[in-house]
Amino acid sequence: MNVVETKLEGVVVIEPKVFGDHRGWFSETYSDAKFKEVGLEYQFVQDNQSFSAAKGTLRGLHYQLDPKAQTKLVRCTRGAIYDVAVDIRKGSPTYGQWFGIELSAENKKQLLVPKGFAHAFMTLTDDVEVQYKVDELYSPENDRGIIWNDPDIGIEWPLGITPVLSEKDEKAPLLKNADNNFTYGV
Repeated sequence: MNVVETKLEGVVVIEPKVFGDHRGWFSETYSDAKFKEVGLEYQFVQDNQSFSAAKGTLRGLHYQLDPKAQTKLVRCTRGAIYDVAVDIRKGSPTYGQWFGIELSAENKKQLLVPKGFAHAFMTLTDDVEVQYKVDELYSPENDRGIIWNDPDIGIEWPLGITPVLSEKDEKAPLLKNADNNFTYGV
């Protein structure tokens, strides 16, 4: 497993080893022991899976408030997505900055999005499946979002199209107006 640091402290790209031969391939997508060896100590408690039928579907920017905040380990197992993390920790030197990467069934990369970051993805193909682990259960009363096209964040979404959004995501607030209890270093 290769761990690649990003410009956002704590957000890392995981590149699992893939072993292939004439039959196909095998990859260990998560190992608690191997994660701990490289200093990534999380106790994942739930696995989630989503399906998006249409290219250009955007889910996010989502997060849960403390004390129910979630770290996510995201991978795309069918198709391809552009996956994004945004630092929303008040006082962080990278507050409001974002990191994006293509995750696909082909490249098998994963993105670790820690607590204190909002997360979103846009599908780059039709018929996309995304799977992710979280270290806290879903909490509807702590579920929050930020509008996908907040000009203060300035995410450069691929495809150049208006995305397919849920009603909830269409009505999400700007970061400066969002309910947010994350503080850098706390």
